[in-house]
Amino acid sequence: MPDTEAASALTQLAAFLAQRRKPLLSQWRRAVDRDPELTTASTITRAQFIDHIPDVLDAFEWRLTARTSGERALAREDEKESAAAHGRHRWLQGYNQPETMREWGHLHLCLLQALDDFQALHPDVDAAALRDARRDLVRLCSEGVTASAARHARLQQSEAASRLRDLQSALAQLQELEHERAVAWREAAHDLRGHAQTIASASAMLMRDNVPEEHRNRVSETFQLGLRSLNKLLTDLMDQARLEAGHEHRHLEHIDVAALLKEYVDAARPMAAEKGLFLLGKGAAPLMVEGDAAKIQRIVQNLVLNALKVTEQGGVRVTWEATEDGPQWILCVQDTGPGFNRAAASPIERVLKHATDDAHDVEQHNAPPHQATVQSDPAPTLASRTPAPSRPASAGEGIGLSIVKRLCELLEASLELETSEGEGTTFRVIFPRQYPGAG
Repeated sequence: MPDTEAASALTQLAAFLAQRRKPLLSQWRRAVDRDPELTTASTITRAQFIDHIPDVLDAFEWRLTARTSGERALAREDEKESAAAHGRHRWLQGYNQPETMREWGHLHLCLLQALDDFQALHPDVDAAALRDARRDLVRLCSEGVTASAARHARLQQSEAASRLRDLQSALAQLQELEHERAVAWREAAHDLRGHAQTIASASAMLMRDNVPEEHRNRVSETFQLGLRSLNKLLTDLMDQARLEAGHEHRHLEHIDVAALLKEYVDAARPMAAEKGLFLLGKGAAPLMVEGDAAKIQRIVQNLVLNALKVTEQGGVRVTWEATEDGPQWILCVQDTGPGFNRAAASPIERVLKHATDDAHDVEQHNAPPHQATVQSDPAPTLASRTPAPSRPASAGEGIGLSIVKRLCELLEASLELETSEGEGTTFRVIFPRQYPGAG
């Protein structure tokens, strides 16, 4: 058979395959559906199933009709690229390599059947031409399987590398948290030792004879102060241990959180006045929410006591309000203290500041173009009126904030910290107004 006749036969075959494209793809889908080893295909649509295979078949038909070696080489490259894209798609759809290869096997059998049908319809076609077509078909499916498997393998390696990086990052974060926790407990042990030494020294002084009454009274006050500080620190350590052990549970009820917060602020105001500080409370009233009243009060108490401790001039402001769309409410505790930089902060303060900065970065990145900036805070940070402290934060402050963080996790609330050295500090707690499934 002359070469021109063979070329004509192959062109005729390419046209036949193009005309039979739709039933051929349907036959392939049915074959895959009948294969008990292939289950992933049943979870995707027909368009997703077919994917890049029409491009593969276009390239195959182009190879059949190619007149020069250059054209045939270009057609083979198109086949490989389309097959590789198909492999990527199958990986994204959750296929494993054996599933992708079995699908290629079914496609090969369907194309062989199409060639047999063509031969039955054209019995005079030269066998050599069909032999060339079958050889090209074998190459198509072999190279298709290879390209798909190679792309699949590269993507799996990339995913594995990404998972390894994530695990390494998570491990580094865990190690950092363990380090921060060890530092906090070391500071707590140092504070406990300090309180114990104060009490021991005061006790020894009180046991002496001939101590002037005025001096004895001052030592007695020191003794009582040391006992109160020691009792508070031990109580905080016990609370933190219970929270970390999961022994605390939330008890939800419908409450007017505005009344709860106002009552606490009024009760704590004399404590602020003793230091010459103001303590203000302001917010929407009433503000009905679902929540655990005792734990909410513990959160605001710890934040206010911490703020009063670090503030020497000015005071503390407690505010509360519902978010604009209603599903959350916000508690802010702000002080006119010195603020801090991360180097001088307690471990838990550094963690909170870092998490807050990261959250704001994510919000900025995900905001639509017309909302490129984060909405203004419900209560902007107060200006500092207190000089930078000459001493580092005590363990008690860090443990108090750690308890706040644990309580926030228990109540599914987020805790944010806004501060910088020379400015006041704002703690912002965002609570849900209602909990799914709560009565």
